[in-house]
Amino acid sequence: MTTEPVPADRPVSASEARAVQDALRGRVVLDETGPPPGTGRVTGVDVAYDDERNLVAAAAVVLDAATLDVVAESTAVGRISFPYVPGLLAFREIPTVLAALEALPCPPGLVVCDGYGLAHPRRFGLACHLGVLTGLPTIGVAKNPFTFTHAAPGTPRGSTAPLLAGDEEVGRALRTRDAVKPVFVSVGHRVSLDNACAHTLALTPAYRLPETTRRADALCRRALAEITPAA
Repeated sequence: MTTEPVPADRPVSASEARAVQDALRGRVVLDETGPPPGTGRVTGVDVAYDDERNLVAAAAVVLDAATLDVVAESTAVGRISFPYVPGLLAFREIPTVLAALEALPCPPGLVVCDGYGLAHPRRFGLACHLGVLTGLPTIGVAKNPFTFTHAAPGTPRGSTAPLLAGDEEVGRALRTRDAVKPVFVSVGHRVSLDNACAHTLALTPAYRLPETTRRADALCRRALAEITPAA
C-alpha cells in the first residue's frame, strides 16, 4: 500500500478548484474512439473514506479486457485534503487515485471511474480530470444521473437513452441488465461515447455495475479497514 502525502499545491477553496477545472477543461480530447472493447487491459479506480480519521483509500484494479481476470492491483491511502463540495469531488480523490495508478506494475489501459466525465455541471468530472492529468483513455460510469434528465431506456440489456443538459447529450443512460436500473455513462478523455457504452457492456456480464468498479470498490474498502488507528 502506498501512502500519499497531502499535495502542497492543491486548491484550498472552491473558487481555486473551479479555476483549475476551467484551465484543464480545454485539454479534454473528444475526437478519439479509444481502444476496442474486449482488448488489452482495463482498470477500475474507486475510493473509500474514513471521515473520522480524515483518511481516503484508493484502489486500482487491472483486468484483462477479454477474460475480466485480475492482472494487477494496487492501493494508496492519503489524508482528505479538500472539503466536500458537489461538483468538486475530484479534488478529494485524485491525489490518492493517482498514487494507486502509479503503484501499478503494468500500464492500466482504459481507466473506468466510478463517477462522471462530461456528465458534470462544469463538463469536467473525475474521469475528465484524471484523463487529462494522466493522458490515459478514461470513461465515467455512475450509479445516478447527477443533475441531468433522461428518458427511460428500453427494458432489454444494451438499451440506451441520452443524458441531456438542455439539448446537449452529455452521456447516456445504459441498461446493463434486463429491467434493472440503468447506469450513466459519459466520456472522460480519448474515448467516444459509443465506445464508452460498448466497454461498459463488456464489463457487465453478470451485474449492473462494471467488474472494474465492483472489484476496485471491494479493494479500497478492504484497504481502508486494514489501516491501523495510528495511520
